[in-house]
Amino acid sequence: MNKNPCRGVRKFSPNQRDRYITDEEYLAVYQCANTITKVAMELAYLCAARKGDILKLEYSHLLEGGIFITQSKTGKKQIKMWSPRLHEAIALSETLAEKQTNFVLRRPNGQKVHDRSLQDYWQTAKNKAALEYGINTDFTFHDLKAKGISDYEGTVADKQRFSGHKEFAQVNTYDRKVDMVPPLNLKSINQPKSDQ
Repeated sequence: MNKNPCRGVRKFSPNQRDRYITDEEYLAVYQCANTITKVAMELAYLCAARKGDILKLEYSHLLEGGIFITQSKTGKKQIKMWSPRLHEAIALSETLAEKQTNFVLRRPNGQKVHDRSLQDYWQTAKNKAALEYGINTDFTFHDLKAKGISDYEGTVADKQRFSGHKEFAQVNTYDRKVDMVPPLNLKSINQPKSDQ
């Protein structure tokens, strides 16, 4: 009776996600989304933020210098500095239902948007985009954070600072753009040899 029933059972290792959402795919879903989803998409992408952190975002987190976000997973505190596009996303949020709460994302009744509702809105927008634009929508809402990190200009250290990750390895997990590298620059193999 001292046998371990788990002995010899291999640990399940899920495949690491590597799906990069192209600009065209992002735009197609954005155009098919309701206002709540549009604001959520922009915040996830522009701030490299998780869905849960966006849903908790309150107007009191909007500071003069940017948007204050505490990452729920790591506890990292950051102020995502304002850009014109980030200002536009917040301005769009102000067109949502009359504020009955301090949350940036509000349902038509003015109350906070919950995870399940945002997931439903997101899925609806993806389904509509797939039909209208013929795109493959096999990406998740969390892949928007990866798109933000992938699209961020700079070194791995710059991307690490932007994302709030503690280690470079975590940044590499989210950086999903394929590197464009120059070729080995050699003379043509067919080039005649010079006389010596």
